[in-house]
Amino acid sequence: MQISKKKDFLTLKALLKSLVLTGSCLMFSLSGCGTANSEEKAQLTYAPNVPPVIERNHAAKVIVDLETIEVQGRLADGVEYTFWTFGGSVPGPMIRVREGDDVEFNLHNHPNSKMPHNIDLHAVTGPGGGAASSLTVPGHTSKFSFKVINAGLYIYHCATAPVGMHIANGMYGLIYVQPEDELPKVDKEYYVVQSEFYTRGKNGAPGLQPFSMEKAVEENPDYVVFNGSVGSLVGDRAITAKTGESVRLFVGNGGPNLISSFHVIGEIFDNVYTEGGTVLNQHNVQTTLVPAGGSAIVEFKVDVPGTLILVDHSIFRTFNKGALGMLKVEGENRPEIYSGKQNDEVYLPEGAAIQRLVNEVKVAPKELSEADLLKEGARIYNANCSACHMKEGQGVAKVFPPLAGSDFLNADKTRAIRILKNGLKGEITVNGNKYNNIMPQLELSDEDIVNVLNYVYSSWNNKALKVTLGEVKSIH
Repeated sequence: MQISKKKDFLTLKALLKSLVLTGSCLMFSLSGCGTANSEEKAQLTYAPNVPPVIERNHAAKVIVDLETIEVQGRLADGVEYTFWTFGGSVPGPMIRVREGDDVEFNLHNHPNSKMPHNIDLHAVTGPGGGAASSLTVPGHTSKFSFKVINAGLYIYHCATAPVGMHIANGMYGLIYVQPEDELPKVDKEYYVVQSEFYTRGKNGAPGLQPFSMEKAVEENPDYVVFNGSVGSLVGDRAITAKTGESVRLFVGNGGPNLISSFHVIGEIFDNVYTEGGTVLNQHNVQTTLVPAGGSAIVEFKVDVPGTLILVDHSIFRTFNKGALGMLKVEGENRPEIYSGKQNDEVYLPEGAAIQRLVNEVKVAPKELSEADLLKEGARIYNANCSACHMKEGQGVAKVFPPLAGSDFLNADKTRAIRILKNGLKGEITVNGNKYNNIMPQLELSDEDIVNVLNYVYSSWNNKALKVTLGEVKSIH
C-alpha cells in the first residue's frame, strides 16, 4: 500500500508517542501507573477462615463468583435441615475487597435449586444493595457491578420474597471492605456468624426438620448457633491460638430476628469496632451487641492457655439452644495471671429441657361474622402469601404461579386444602405455564386455612368456591 510522506510522518509520530507512553507506564508500574485497571478474582473462604490481607496499595477490579444452592445437612446431632445457601455452606463464604475497588459480581443459581435467589450486600450503595439487579432463577447467572466506597464489615443476605424465610434458611455471610489504611496486623483472624433456626420439631427432635414460619414470626427459635450448626466451633472444629498471640474476630449476625450479646468467656476485648465500622471506639469490653443484619470486629491478646468459650450471653441461647464455640489456646502457664485447674467439660450444653412453672390458659376464639371472616382471610393472605403470589394474586412470571383466575386452584379445592396443610414440591402447570418451586408448609390453623381459601376463592375472578371447617379437618 502506498501512503504520502506527510501521512507517513504523522503515523510515525503517533507510533513514537504511543511507545513513549507505554514505556512510561512500564517504568513506573510499581509506583501505581496503570494499576487502577488491574484485575483479580476474589479469594473466598469458608468459616471460620478469613481471606488473606490484601497487600496492594491501589484499587482494582475484583471479580466475585458466588453460587446459590439448596443442600441438606446437619443442624445438630441427629437433626437434619434443608439449608438454602451461598456457596453450599452456612454462613456463605467470606468476601474480602479493598476500599475503592470496582467489583464485578456474578451470582449463579444452581440448576437443582427450587427457588429463585438474589443478594443484598450491605456494602453496596445502590437499590437493594444489589438485590434489584441479581434476582436469579435456577440454572441462570446474574451479573452486576459496584464500587465499594465505604470500608467496614458488612452482612450480605438473600432478599428474595419471602425475605425472612430465605435468611432463616441460611442465606447470609460477611463481606469485609478493607480500609485503605488497613487495621493493625494481628496473628490470627477468624470468621464467626451467629444465626437462628426455626424448626417444626422442638430442639433435639430427630430427623429432617422443616422450617416453621409460625415460630419465625413469633421470634421463637429452636436453635441459636454459630456458623450454621450446633457444635460447629467445638472439639476438633474449635478455632486455635497460642499464648501471646493477638486474635481478631470478624463477627456477624445473620438473624433473622435476634440481637447477639457476644462474649468470650475468659477474655476481655482489648479493642472493639462496634457495628462493623472502621473507627476503634472502645477498649476493655466484656460483651458487645451485634444487631441482626449487623456485625462487629473484636480484638484481644490471649495470655494464658486453656479453652475460651464464645457465647451469646443471652445465656439460655448458649446452654440450651447451641450458641457456643471454643477458642483453644496452647502455651506456657502464666500463674501470675491465672492459676487453677481447667476443665473443657464445664461449658458443654446442658440440654434443651424446658421447665414450666405455670399452666397455660387457652382463650376461646371469638365468633366472627362472614364479612369478618373474609377480612381475617385477607389478613392471613397478606401476612403469609402476598410476598410470593402478590397482593392481587397475579404471581410472578416463571417464578410464583398466579392465584387470580387460576385453573389449577379452581379445579380442585381439596387439593388446595392439602397444599396449605402439607406444602407442595414438584412441577405444576397453571394457566398453561409450568412452575417448579417449593410451596412451604405455613403451619396455619384449620380455621386460618378456611378463612384464607374462602378469601382467595371469592377474589380475582375465581369461582367463589366455599371451604368448610369440616372439609379442612378431614384432610391430613
